[in-house]
Amino acid sequence: MSLLQRIPGSLTQKIEGILAFFFLVALVLIGYALFVGHQLEGGAAAINEAGLQRMRTYRIAYLLEQAANDPTRRSRLLVEVDHALDEYQKALQLLSEGDPKRPLFLPAEGPVRAQMMRVEQMWSNEMAPRFRAMVEKLQTPFLEPQILRGSLTQIDEAVRRYVPEVHRLVSEIETWNAKHTLMLWWLLNGFLAAAFLGTLFLLYFFRHLVSRPLSTLHRGIERMSSADFAVRLPEDRRDEFGAVAHGFNRMADELKSLYATLEARVAEKTQALESRAKELSVLYEIAAATAEPGDIDKLVRTVLGKTATLVDAQGWMVRFNRPHDRTLNLIASDGLLINDKFHCATALNWEECLCGRAVTLNTSVSGCPTQPMDDGQIPYCLRHRYFVVAIPMRVKQKVIGLFSLLFTRERVLEENEMRLLEAIGHHLAVAVENLLLAEREKELAISEERNLLAQELHDSIAQTLAYLNLQAQMLAQSLDEGNFEQARNDLALIREGIQESYDTVRELLVSFRIRVEHRDLCDALKATVDRFVGQTGIETKLECEGVIGHLPASTILQLLHIVQEALSNVRKHAQASRVTITCAGNTRELQITVQDNGVGFDAAQLPDPESDHIGLRIMRERAHRIGARFSLQSTPNRGTTITLSLPRSPQPSDEHTATTLAHPAD
Repeated sequence: MSLLQRIPGSLTQKIEGILAFFFLVALVLIGYALFVGHQLEGGAAAINEAGLQRMRTYRIAYLLEQAANDPTRRSRLLVEVDHALDEYQKALQLLSEGDPKRPLFLPAEGPVRAQMMRVEQMWSNEMAPRFRAMVEKLQTPFLEPQILRGSLTQIDEAVRRYVPEVHRLVSEIETWNAKHTLMLWWLLNGFLAAAFLGTLFLLYFFRHLVSRPLSTLHRGIERMSSADFAVRLPEDRRDEFGAVAHGFNRMADELKSLYATLEARVAEKTQALESRAKELSVLYEIAAATAEPGDIDKLVRTVLGKTATLVDAQGWMVRFNRPHDRTLNLIASDGLLINDKFHCATALNWEECLCGRAVTLNTSVSGCPTQPMDDGQIPYCLRHRYFVVAIPMRVKQKVIGLFSLLFTRERVLEENEMRLLEAIGHHLAVAVENLLLAEREKELAISEERNLLAQELHDSIAQTLAYLNLQAQMLAQSLDEGNFEQARNDLALIREGIQESYDTVRELLVSFRIRVEHRDLCDALKATVDRFVGQTGIETKLECEGVIGHLPASTILQLLHIVQEALSNVRKHAQASRVTITCAGNTRELQITVQDNGVGFDAAQLPDPESDHIGLRIMRERAHRIGARFSLQSTPNRGTTITLSLPRSPQPSDEHTATTLAHPAD
């Protein structure tokens, strides 16, 4: 028996005693090392923070110099100076008081604290007053340059005196850190020596008390791994290894019996895996079905058909919830005798039957009614002896409906099956909700189209009809007065207005065709140009260059309307022989120009947008609607140029600019 085996106590007690001793020694050494390291870390942070004070001092002086030399930026620079002074004061206070969380603190040694006190006094008594006095001078209007230069010179001299004091503070902290770093080095070397000697002792200890018994145990395990369940270990030891040997021998006996039933258990696990694989396959098919576009009836029949197959249900029903009257409406079903009239064929109250309970409780329920309803009607599931499982369909805790699975015998669903059905209910609810939202979006799109058509008619035809109404009144007045010459003039104006209305209607029809047929701006512009050339015969050139990019359909439509209105003005008023349309884009904006060589006009005499020049006002309003900038340039006998600039991303001043251009001052 070795010396270690003679030590009283069990193997566990011996190991725990030796490990506790080494742990306490290591804990003391590590604790002291951590303390010294913490001190060094705080000192290093103090060195960094003190070094930053030098940079902050130079930055404040630099900002004051820039503010003195650049009056245009003076206000902003003085704000930065105030912020920098406050930041410097906070940093100085932090350096003096320390921050255990970072950690950051000054060493408690006398030279460091004395130098820190000199830095604080010099800052409080000299530097901060000089900086703030300079700020006040710069805020004084009409300050003489000689005074500024003198003040800057004084600040520069003060900085030259102050920064070396900060540098000495950094040096004092670095000296303290160097001494403690050397102390930590010796401490770590001592810890390594203790760890080496302790490791040698532990190796000797574990070799005699642990390794040899483990080797015996290992040989027994190797024999058992070779299906030699007759192997046994000696139980002559009185320590834990004796208990392990006893347990090993019992385990060998149990393994002999378990090995006989291993194949049956493997078959059972294989069946469970196949069932899980089937569930995953069905879930995949259901997920694919919910992702496909289609109608609600097709969706629920596909999903619930696969769900019923998965759990061997003989039938199913889907009901949608109507909270306003607390009823559930039957949407689709399968496996039911629909011709058999039952009380819940179309609508079911919340308070009736299991399906209603699933909604009121917002949870899955299962079972079958055992008695008729209050009105004497026999529930369908009771009449046909169906066992029902009702699963609510929830979207964000909102029950939009439920689906019920019908079984010809009582079916106790396992926990994983219920989770699967609830997951299917959630996916189905989300898919149904998305389909409903898609239908609402279609309705909104139709409504938007109608509103847009109404707006177009109001901005164009309605204005012209109002004008025709006025001319008709003037015609009647001329006829009543017997002024036939004026009547002929009024009639000519009415004919001109009717022709203009006809042309406007044709242009509106063209615009709405473009909306449907073209999704690319350049293609839509080309179609517009081709139609304009075919109608007027005017030479028209279209140039698309740069990065046009993808634009929303509504934006393209507004741009097209502006171009069409510009071309309409060319046709009606410009008397031009050539028109050039340029569409150029870059990463910042898209610019469209319409330039003609017509008669032009004096742009300085441009009327107020609120006057009767409807076309020009409409173009400005359309540009403002999409956040674009609209401008018009024209000179008599030199043609007219309309420019439209659309920013790629909204800028803070875009809205104001667009508003200004839409309503220029007289």
